[in-house]
Amino acid sequence: MFTKLQPVWLVARRELSDQLRDWRVLAPMLILIFVFPFLMNEFAKQTVNFLNKYNANLILERLVPFSVMIIGFFPLTVSLVVALEAFVGEKERGTIEPLLSAPLDDWQLYFGKLLVGVVTPMLASYTSIAFYLLMIARQEKLTMPDFTTMSQLLLLTTAHAVLMVSAAIVISVQSTSVKAANLLASFIVIPVAVLMQGEAVMLFWGNDQILWLAIAGVTIISLLLIRLGIAHFEREYLLGREIDAINMRWVWRIFWDNFLSGAHSIGAWYRASLGETLKRITPSLIIIAIAAGVSVWIGYDWVMDNIPQFIAKASPQDIAKIAKRASQMPNMENASQYINAPFLFFNNTRAVLAIFVMGLVSFSVLGIMIYMLNISLIGGLFAILQLLQIAPLPLFAAGVLPHGIFEIPALMLGSAATLYFGVALVTPQMGKSMGEVVIELFADWAKIFLGLVIPLLAIAALIEANITPIILRSVLK
Repeated sequence: MFTKLQPVWLVARRELSDQLRDWRVLAPMLILIFVFPFLMNEFAKQTVNFLNKYNANLILERLVPFSVMIIGFFPLTVSLVVALEAFVGEKERGTIEPLLSAPLDDWQLYFGKLLVGVVTPMLASYTSIAFYLLMIARQEKLTMPDFTTMSQLLLLTTAHAVLMVSAAIVISVQSTSVKAANLLASFIVIPVAVLMQGEAVMLFWGNDQILWLAIAGVTIISLLLIRLGIAHFEREYLLGREIDAINMRWVWRIFWDNFLSGAHSIGAWYRASLGETLKRITPSLIIIAIAAGVSVWIGYDWVMDNIPQFIAKASPQDIAKIAKRASQMPNMENASQYINAPFLFFNNTRAVLAIFVMGLVSFSVLGIMIYMLNISLIGGLFAILQLLQIAPLPLFAAGVLPHGIFEIPALMLGSAATLYFGVALVTPQMGKSMGEVVIELFADWAKIFLGLVIPLLAIAALIEANITPIILRSVLK
């Protein structure tokens, strides 16, 4: 094992020596490490003086952890430039041919670059955080974070570093110029900055469980990015491409050929093209079915555990507000004024598209989470009816099953296609570029969406708008 890892250290040592010689990288990093903590310390002082006027103790307790999160993020942005130039920079400087001709496996070469790209910004962030905490320890108005919060902040900083650097190296491998790689850096910095805003909200709320989930989610996406980079790393690809060009004719030809798969009629397309795609996504469909059962159980269990406690702690005024809102909801007699087939169809279609879009930017992770959230509502509904001492099965059979036998399979098929997209993207496919793989996977998803999901959702919308209310009214009587 050590003999296989030794070439990784050699590549990493070569990369590290190149970084330490470049003052254009070291100077901004040193400024951020030792100057930015002073700015955050002054910001904390002014904020404390302002918040003391309003006795905002909760915000005061979370001010230092928030500053630590920001301080750990900024050195990562500077080190990102080095990761973006990891391969394409060497290609422009003409030093990549000796490196690629070395007796190294692809994963050894890739991990050597990745190791330095991750370790350098992590050390810079940790040093900056330690310097800031040293200043905080010498002040009385600001308190140090507790052990749990500090552990979460360090793990978040590490996860952000791995996420950003792994994404940057993927861009470096796929780009043909440093200029193009640097322009694509915004697709790394902006999403991570938005992610940190959500994490900051959870930090101020003191929601430790959500922060642990955020750490796990960022770590999973980081590992998938590393897998993506290794799966599509080819030495010949790095040397063969000289310029990026958008060839829409080529894109359309790849998409259309994979979408039709040689079919010349709708029947042949359903049997051959769509049938082959269904076979490919069958393992994903099985996983989605298992996730559906888990989601229903989670929704049921959450409602049974939390709603009774909420009702027990609620004041009479809160109960009165809930009853008033419930009385203002439309009854079954005039439900058709608010719910119709086009509205239901477009609403469900939008949900499937949201699952795909969120899965597209997260290797299906966020998309599957949205799917599980939707399915968990069924379990929550079962629990609410049971708490109200109403038999859930007759109402479910009347209010969900008539259109659910079409809507739920459509949702599962769309989610399975999204899951297959993410899994296939990080799977090595020899002889195909990353762009070609993405186009073919998008064609597979389009076949499922247009051939099965849209017809099933249309049938479900017609039944839900016109038949389900009649059946449900008869049961409610």
